[in-house]
Amino acid sequence: MGKKTTYTKITAKIISITLLLTLTSAFIYGEYMKKNAIHSLAYEDAKKTSMLVFESLYSAMQKGWNKEDLKEIIQRLNQVDSDMKIDVYRTDLVSDIFGVIEKDKVAIAQNKDIQEAMTGKEVLNISDSSFIKYYYPVITKQDCLKCHTNAKEGNVLGIIDVSYPVNNLKVSLSEMINFFIVFIIAFSVVIFLAIFIKFNQHIIKPIKKFSNAIQNITKSHDITKRIEVNDDVEEIDSIKDVFNIMLDSIEHQFYYDVLTGLENRRKLTERLEEKKRAFLMIINIDSFQEINDLYGNKAGDSILKDFAHFLKESIPTDDGIYRLHSDEFSYICDKGINIEEFKAFASKLSEKISRKSFKINANGEVSLSATFGISYGYEMLLENADIALKIAKKSKKDFLVYDDTMYMAKVYEKNFEWTKRLKRAIEEDKIVPLFQPIVDTKTQKIVKYEALMRIVDDNGTYIPPLYFLELAKKNKLYHQLTKIMIEKTFQKFKDLPYSVSINISVEDILNRDINKFILKKLKESSINQKIVFEIIESEGIENFNQVLEFINKVKSYGAKVSIDDFGTGYSNFEYLMKLKVDYIKIDGSMIKNIDKDENSQIITKTIVNFAKSMGIKTVAEFVHSKNVFKKVEELEVDFSQGYYFGEPTDKIF
Repeated sequence: MGKKTTYTKITAKIISITLLLTLTSAFIYGEYMKKNAIHSLAYEDAKKTSMLVFESLYSAMQKGWNKEDLKEIIQRLNQVDSDMKIDVYRTDLVSDIFGVIEKDKVAIAQNKDIQEAMTGKEVLNISDSSFIKYYYPVITKQDCLKCHTNAKEGNVLGIIDVSYPVNNLKVSLSEMINFFIVFIIAFSVVIFLAIFIKFNQHIIKPIKKFSNAIQNITKSHDITKRIEVNDDVEEIDSIKDVFNIMLDSIEHQFYYDVLTGLENRRKLTERLEEKKRAFLMIINIDSFQEINDLYGNKAGDSILKDFAHFLKESIPTDDGIYRLHSDEFSYICDKGINIEEFKAFASKLSEKISRKSFKINANGEVSLSATFGISYGYEMLLENADIALKIAKKSKKDFLVYDDTMYMAKVYEKNFEWTKRLKRAIEEDKIVPLFQPIVDTKTQKIVKYEALMRIVDDNGTYIPPLYFLELAKKNKLYHQLTKIMIEKTFQKFKDLPYSVSINISVEDILNRDINKFILKKLKESSINQKIVFEIIESEGIENFNQVLEFINKVKSYGAKVSIDDFGTGYSNFEYLMKLKVDYIKIDGSMIKNIDKDENSQIITKTIVNFAKSMGIKTVAEFVHSKNVFKKVEELEVDFSQGYYFGEPTDKIF
């Protein structure tokens, strides 16, 4: 590429060229005016001066002045301006009557200009560019014949010689004004043409090219394209570079995860569109929200960065590692390996993760576990791996490989069948509450129960909501189930000495019909002090103000409120400070192995201490053994619930 220029240089060039052209034009026009002044204006000036001289001499001659007197007049006229010289030469017609003057005879004989003027012509002689000589013939008129009796009209009586330098030349004001008007117009036209030509070449055309390149990128929706405008102006190149750097930054933000620096889900999706045969693994960190809740988001972010670095070190190539979202990563492999080799790799990676300790700060570490969903083939790899991940989590396996012949047909068949069973259960009044006891941890005595939803099948078997609750939400049957549970639980406990907890979701609270139903039930009931509404916290408390309003109304009727499954999902200590609930139920995933899991003990202890400081009672669910209960008791949890004290039943003693 040739040498680059700049707009400063272009502007300087335009000004220089314009100034040069203007000055050249001014010089040429000035020379023209000077020449015109010499040949035109000087002629007029000299003629007027000569006529004034003649009139002066004529007046003197009429008064009878002789040639000596006339000579004195001419001398006095020459004294007016030292640079101007005036002389008078008489012809023979005058000399014959008034006497010969030798000086005149010599001048006439030697000067051709005087000789020419003697013929009656006005002669303008410019000896050089700085001095003018003008010869004015005095022509005989009628008045002259009184004295010059030997002459006739039209004869030349004499020559008036006027000489003066150019610097005394008078210039026409109107011509000067006209000159400046023309000069300004010409200057403006030249400037405009210069600016138009140069700016069109170096600004308008490059900007049009630049704009067209941007439009092409916009229309193509391809953020990987860059501006390519070849131009010899540095500023355009700089704008192009800045714009391309901006596109680089946007592309990086568009395709890369800010926290870990890994490529993101969008980049993975585009790669999967290539339809190459590959293995895809989704890696989900188990119970990662608990780490955020316990140690804070800053520590969680640090662990995610370390985990990403660990994956890059543990996986053969780092160009196939992506962060999908939050605590979920993926690895794509299109190398020539078979499914058994990939499963062996997955097993080895799972083991390495479980053995690895990740730093949460300078003084602490945490262990992680992860669940994998694996798919392979050409199409729907991400969707299939996600299904495999969900099934692996549900079945508590380290990883599963997607197999549509094993799962998809049964899932759809199961959903269709369960929809019919659920509708029939509602119609036949087979939605029933079972009640699991909750004991005071110190006394181990039953103080209340939790109402748990079940479907009674034709054989009298109780079917838990795991099989139908999500389906009920999809088919808009969920709120009917909530009403049935509230109605039957109120009825069951109206004459019992125990309190009872009823599960409701944020979705129930936000539903106008259910909200009104609950408040109407409390208004009409006399057992409100026994009722505890457990909000399923894992669904999130996003519409905080509406939830808070509901809690305040419920408590105004004497009922109590609990947060269920605290420690997972959307657990948030700030919510507790604002909602002013009565109970926190610690999630069973932390309680079930609390006798062995040190992390669960730390998290539980943190929750208990916080709850005590807020005056909130705690409940541990999933207490299934003596060892678990002992640890719960040691951690000073207020109430315990689980199979160690009793399973859900329809009978209360």
